[in-house]
Amino acid sequence: MAKKKTIKQVEVITSYMDHVLTHGQQPKSVYAFAKDNNFEEQHFYQFFASFDALEQSIFKVFFENTMQVLEKSEDYLAFDARNKLLSFYFTFFENLTANRSYVSYTLQKHKGSLKSLRTLALLKEQFVNYIELLNIKTIDLKQDQLIKLQRRSLKESAWLQLLVTIKFWLDDTSPSFEKTDVFIEKSVRASFDLIDTTPLKSLIDFGKFIYKEKIHMN
Repeated sequence: MAKKKTIKQVEVITSYMDHVLTHGQQPKSVYAFAKDNNFEEQHFYQFFASFDALEQSIFKVFFENTMQVLEKSEDYLAFDARNKLLSFYFTFFENLTANRSYVSYTLQKHKGSLKSLRTLALLKEQFVNYIELLNIKTIDLKQDQLIKLQRRSLKESAWLQLLVTIKFWLDDTSPSFEKTDVFIEKSVRASFDLIDTTPLKSLIDFGKFIYKEKIHMN
């Protein structure tokens, strides 16, 4: 009998992604998954409580990989909030595109909307914290209660915007997902213009783009 190997978290993730893409479903059990990949079942539980927890962690890893790339860039560190968020989007979707088969399988197998998808729970937690750290300038409402409500609304709307962009990307059939790049640029610009209460030209432009592409989110 071959000696069981010590496995790292990234190897568990990689093996899991390969399994679901090859077989079109989760492994039958943690035991079977560990046996097929020649490691002890207990080593799986050192990292994840279940396959569902593992799936959540994969999207967290996509976020963390994105931030590692961005934080190595001096240009990114010097950007204002708008350009930091744009850089995040472009880098994050490069990560998603590199793993498109897995992302498409995982998100499209669920019947419900992306907004209610538990698989994205850890991604949401990381992303809304990131939005808060951007210190996006908003109207000074002078009252603490209103400011708290404003910040919470900002984070929730930013999260919804990311979900809408993921949905657009999943449906995008353009070469190199060029339309998603346009969507990102227009939507981020429009959202910041709305926050800054500046002229509505970019909002109208974004609205025309959405209408043209007939984007629908469940």
